[in-house]
Amino acid sequence: MTGDQEFILGEFQRTFDERYRLSIPSELVAALGGEDEDCILAKERPGCLSLWNAKTWQDKLNAGVGLVQAKMRAGKLEGQLEHVQLLGRLLSTRHKTVEFAGRGRLLIPEGFREFLRVEPGGEVSIIGAAVCVEIWNPKAWLEYLDGRMPKFRRLFDRLSS
Repeated sequence: MTGDQEFILGEFQRTFDERYRLSIPSELVAALGGEDEDCILAKERPGCLSLWNAKTWQDKLNAGVGLVQAKMRAGKLEGQLEHVQLLGRLLSTRHKTVEFAGRGRLLIPEGFREFLRVEPGGEVSIIGAAVCVEIWNPKAWLEYLDGRMPKFRRLFDRLSS
């Protein structure tokens, strides 16, 4: 996250159409770089997808993968082959490049639809998560909030002091 990046904030309700498309609010599309920018859709947790500016995502991914590769070359991951394989499997299926199809419409690809657990005609919550946009199954969103909102003040104080 660069120092001059604005926070992406807001909470919106939207509905999937019959072809698994949804309309992302224009202010969130603009915060991701606009409709002409590629974005990365990523599986975050069951019932939640995140949408990132492609360059921001790729920079973070390259830095993380580079560190893992450096550890492998230095022999620091000896005996952890299964963990490296698990990382590879999850990286292979975790994210996909997507683009907006005009008016902020986004098609949720197969594999990501099932992870989100929302059928056509179903509601989703679209949340600004400071550095990305998140698309939530509303039930999963409420469960997440139930566990996190009581800790909000302590988190805010820690990050802002």
